[in-house]
Amino acid sequence: MKLTRKLVLAKAKASDLESVKKLNFAWIHVSSQISIFAQMPNIEVLTLSVNSISSLSPLAGCLSLSELYLRRNMIPSLSELSHLRPLTRLRVLWLAENPCCGTDATQYRLTVLRCLPRLQKLDNQVVTDDEISLALMEGEEVTTPPGSIQNQHTTNGLQDAETENDPLNYNMEETNKIREELGMKPLSRDKFSSLSSPSTRESKPIKKSHALDAVLLLLKDLDEEELHVVHTATQNRLQMYTLDSERLTKTEQTQKTAEIQH
Repeated sequence: MKLTRKLVLAKAKASDLESVKKLNFAWIHVSSQISIFAQMPNIEVLTLSVNSISSLSPLAGCLSLSELYLRRNMIPSLSELSHLRPLTRLRVLWLAENPCCGTDATQYRLTVLRCLPRLQKLDNQVVTDDEISLALMEGEEVTTPPGSIQNQHTTNGLQDAETENDPLNYNMEETNKIREELGMKPLSRDKFSSLSSPSTRESKPIKKSHALDAVLLLLKDLDEEELHVVHTATQNRLQMYTLDSERLTKTEQTQKTAEIQH
């Protein structure tokens, strides 16, 4: 079944698509044709469980969406989640029993949470701060599906060599990559240039310095909730370094003791 304007308005008992806030089309054999949702920017709760939906691209403009139920559909890859990154109000997602979930439940959950770190509940399970921190470190990166407009970074199919080697462009790509993972809009080149300090525009031989510039530029755009996520992830990362350092020190002490005894 293809969702039409007439069908949606009748189900929602509404006079126009923009006024629809909640909609339930579960178990009615909805096909992959859900382009109607591109005309519903104010939808807040959407239930489409147990259907045949395969693409989430029509949902990219539903910026008011806070709850999305997609259990048991035909979503082939977690790359489809890239279309949900702009949905900064999304807090509840039910994605279980889709082909994209795979067989490794732990890695699936970490990957989803890395892509959508604002989620508070995934597949009817509460998301914890520790999960988010772990996901940001161990979850797989979700890339934009091939052929998507967001994935077209070249002009006439060719990458300009000068642009590719430009340190400003490199920093911008690093920043926008992180912004995309947080569901934030990418910065334009002009906007990035105005935000960058002279030091960030200098060529730096170490890639880590570019990543640090990107993170520092992001901080001013993050709200309290997002800063809390970054803070928790940073603490966990520092603890890992501390543990590694302690293990190394103990190993060195053991080796030194062994050498003295011999």
